[in-house]
Amino acid sequence: MLETYLLPIRASALIFPALAFVMLVPVAVVLYRRHGVMRWSALSFYTFAYYGIATCCLVIMPLPSGSVDVCTKYAKMREPQLIPGSTFGDVWKEADHQFTLSALILTNPAVYKTVFNIALIVPLGMFLRYLLRWGLLPTTLAGLGTSLLFEITQYTGLFGIYPCPYRLADVDDLIVNTSGAVIGWLLAGPIVRRLSHPRHFDDRVLARHPVPFGRRVVALLLDWTGCLACAVVAAFPAYWMSVDFRLMSGAAAVVFLAWFVGLPRLTGTTPGKWLLLLRLTTADGKRPTAGKLLLRALLMALPVVPPMAMYGGGALVLLVNLVSEADVWRGIVAQIQQNPAYVQQQVFDTFDGRTLVRCLVLAVPVVFIHIGLVVYAVVVRRNPQDRSVHELASGVSNSALPHTRATRESAPEAGAVEYATSAEK
Repeated sequence: MLETYLLPIRASALIFPALAFVMLVPVAVVLYRRHGVMRWSALSFYTFAYYGIATCCLVIMPLPSGSVDVCTKYAKMREPQLIPGSTFGDVWKEADHQFTLSALILTNPAVYKTVFNIALIVPLGMFLRYLLRWGLLPTTLAGLGTSLLFEITQYTGLFGIYPCPYRLADVDDLIVNTSGAVIGWLLAGPIVRRLSHPRHFDDRVLARHPVPFGRRVVALLLDWTGCLACAVVAAFPAYWMSVDFRLMSGAAAVVFLAWFVGLPRLTGTTPGKWLLLLRLTTADGKRPTAGKLLLRALLMALPVVPPMAMYGGGALVLLVNLVSEADVWRGIVAQIQQNPAYVQQQVFDTFDGRTLVRCLVLAVPVVFIHIGLVVYAVVVRRNPQDRSVHELASGVSNSALPHTRATRESAPEAGAVEYATSAEK
């Protein structure tokens, strides 16, 4: 029975890191725009995300094998259990009609299942009260809705993926799970009274670091990714027609200057910084000149251009190859569809000692470039003013616009002041 619960937990532990990596940048953008910082808010979000993934795995796993006739093996699960209180009968049956503490509670699988169903939704009630400050009634309804979704998932055989249900939809589970949400809400009471909301911790961090380093890094990552994509598209015609590296370099340079000099000069920000509610200003708060922006861009490009050029060149070659050798790639896809082991066979047939040496030689500069980027980031982070080399040299730095939560919270105060002023008149 323990293995039934350990398998979903192990599965969620494998799924969560991959999902967290995919969600990293979108979540960072949303949290930085909403809170201005993503420390305690991010911890709360990812904790809840892991809980959600683990809960889903516990509800649907273990999954039946594809070779199993679900309708025959799980014939007893076809009809839902709609009689409330049948759990007590299951407890008595599992106890083998013995009225002892051990038989009724300590070693009774039905009791373990009921306790587990309660514990499954307890964190939801705690999250809703502590993070969202929901009352008892909304939390109870949320627990009921979540439990109902679980039972529908089980009754429909994972929404039709399986022809028949392989787990029993039980009205008692609905009642017990909803009770778990209520218990979680009650348990969160002392936490709410003694521990501040995560946004207060975020506000303290934001007071010390108005423009957090991570916020600038995410903006820079978005800018470099967007600039690289546009440079590849701009250089594609030159590569396709004549493989003229001067034209390709010129096209990439134009894109780079337009992105990091032209746009900030015209709008005060870059697309990445616009998403993160950042703008570029001088020490006196004015929009920087083109010369200062150019100096900043060139110094910023020194540790970044080499790896970006490698990635961009590789992407360009791949793009041209995909376009020019479309028939070959379609043949490879057909081979893979007919024989899934085709890729594995090709890799092992062509991979030898010389191939390994070539891969290692190509990997050495990539490793050193990324080590340089890490060292550069550490030096920047240890600066007392949270300034990087290109910011100190050019006199252009990041300033933060009000995040959305601060804007919403200041709106009622502004309205109150305006009302008081008009009342005095």
